[in-house]
Amino acid sequence: MEDKLILDMRKSRKTREKGFRELVRMTKQNLYWQIRRMVSSHEDADDILQEVYIKVFRNISSFKGNSSLSTWIYRIAYNETVNFLKSKSKQNSINDISLEDIAEKKSNGVSFFDTENINNLIKKAILTLPERQREVFVLRYYNNVPFKEMEKQMHITESALKTSYHIAEKKIKEVLLTEQLNF
Repeated sequence: MEDKLILDMRKSRKTREKGFRELVRMTKQNLYWQIRRMVSSHEDADDILQEVYIKVFRNISSFKGNSSLSTWIYRIAYNETVNFLKSKSKQNSINDISLEDIAEKKSNGVSFFDTENINNLIKKAILTLPERQREVFVLRYYNNVPFKEMEKQMHITESALKTSYHIAEKKIKEVLLTEQLNF
């Protein structure tokens, strides 16, 4: 469904709810995964997603149409996720895998090349990145978002985004190599 049709549906009391449901249906899965790759748990991603749709519902009348509706919503999701991570980091609970967990797996003879272990190490490495690098890496690596689209969402130049991505990729590789050497 086109942005204009959804926005037109939001203007009428009779079609407002249907338009919003359609908007959620169209964007929910991609938004969830954008958020989920930045946070450590399903519950956190669901909570953030709910907050995103509350903000969208409350502020859709302020949408100016300078970008696509989905870009506007992704920007809200990005901001909500960053705010969540900032508040969680202040509580010192951002790390979803402890060194004790890794040591326990090592002592139980679990291979370093176990898929679950690798995924946990990648998550751990991503969480060590600064916010911007983390967001750029997740959008590009997991969601395959083009740099041009990220430029619109994040209001950062394409060259700066590419640089952030490559620096993030290098840092993640370093963390993974360091972890591999410890096994």
